[in-house]
Amino acid sequence: MKERKGVSAKTHTQKQIDDCANQHKPNNKAYQARIANEKKYRKTSQKKAAKFEAKMFDELGLNENLDWMCYSNPYDFN
Repeated sequence: MKERKGVSAKTHTQKQIDDCANQHKPNNKAYQARIANEKKYRKTSQKKAAKFEAKMFDELGLNENLDWMCYSNPYDFN
């Protein structure tokens, strides 16, 4: 498991230290909210990436069926 770096008591208040610790405890609401936010962001970023990729394929003309290239003999075109 990845080792997490702690929060320094010299630079943070006790409330800030407690809040940070709560984000790493699975039974805590702060932890569950953080995980839910990460999942939500991950879904939207994947959708954006897929839309961008589809747009680029359209612009480059790569949406055609290319199976004939994969299964044909390149010397047939001579």
